[in-house]
This record gives sequence, C-alpha cells and structure tokens, in this order.
Amino acid sequence: DTARPGRGIKCSLCTKALKKMQKMAGDDPDEEAVAAAMQKGCRLLGRLLGKQCQKMVKQYQQQIIEGLQNGDTPQDICTAMGICKA
Repeated sequence: DTARPGRGIKCSLCTKALKKMQKMAGDDPDEEAVAAAMQKGCRLLGRLLGKQCQKMVKQYQQQIIEGLQNGDTPQDICTAMGICKA
C-alpha cells in the first residue's frame, strides 16, 4: 500500500501490543485488568515501540478495553480502530 506509508508497521505494532495485552488481561478481564495489561503490554515492547504503543493506548483506550473484554482478536480490534486494513 504505497498511498499510506508506515501503515503496515503501525498495524503490526498494534496487533503485537494487543496480543500481549490480551494474554496479560486473561480470559474474562474486567476494566481494571485490561487497563493494567495495557500499561504493562506497552512496556514489554521496549522504549521506542513502547512510546508509540502508549500513544495508541491513550488515543484508543475505550476501544481497546471494549475489544479485549468482548474477546475480539487483536487484528479485529486494530482494524476497528482504523490502524489495520480489513
């Protein structure tokens, strides 16, 4: 996709981060578990990616929480947020 450079990188960052968060939040997470997982998940990505991850989390916090609580896949959540293409 040449019209939007960097889109693929953001998408893979999003799905990678959400996979970590999903694992940490557990199978049936409440909002607190998801919030804690979002903080920790970003830290696990290292400094540079962690910063981008935190920006994403701040911007899309509600969607991420709802997605993880609904048991949506990381790919689906990132697509719903407009970070990944369907």
